[in-house]
Amino acid sequence: MHFHRELSKLRKEVLAEAALVEEALEKAILAFETRDERLAQDVIDGDRRIDAMEIDVEEECLKILALHNPVAVDLRFIVTVLKMNNDLERMGDLTVSIARRAAYVAKRDPVMEMPPEFKDMIRAVRAMLKQSLDALIHSDEDLAAEVCRNDDEVDQYKRTINSQIRDRIVERPQDARTLLKMMDVARHLERIADLSTNIAEDVIYLVRGEIVRHYATE
Repeated sequence: MHFHRELSKLRKEVLAEAALVEEALEKAILAFETRDERLAQDVIDGDRRIDAMEIDVEEECLKILALHNPVAVDLRFIVTVLKMNNDLERMGDLTVSIARRAAYVAKRDPVMEMPPEFKDMIRAVRAMLKQSLDALIHSDEDLAAEVCRNDDEVDQYKRTINSQIRDRIVERPQDARTLLKMMDVARHLERIADLSTNIAEDVIYLVRGEIVRHYATE
């Protein structure tokens, strides 16, 4: 009974961490879209809390492993949480990087337009993160597989945005530094999509007991 209470507590902790990361991403994106330097700083300051939660979750996992020697699905759950915990912390770092670029653009060129595909890319990345977390909450293998399939769409958005930004740099070399910050944001968003895919693959492992990394998910 005590073991299952600890598993329930661990589940709540990692979901709370995930909620913080999702909130940080929303704020970082809004700061970038609206050139809100103050909101960007709020994301940067909030990263300490995500880092602290990541440590707490890892320590809880290691304690459960040491005290209870879990097996089967319980062991898979703890392994999944350990891997996901690391991915969530890395997402938190990426949201900080986006916020830093948002602050830079807000100071240097607050009226410069983003390439039109940025909004589509942002929508897709938001959806992938939310769906990967929903897949975890509901142990939904089908939703996790959908996240994996959608990663290629985000990759294509990044390639298109990068091409457009390179063209703009040729046309307006005086704006190169600001444009390169936008390119950085696209790269960070693409990486968050990759990490969302990692989480989705971990959900499939949790449900199936099968590692699907490096294989197409049907």
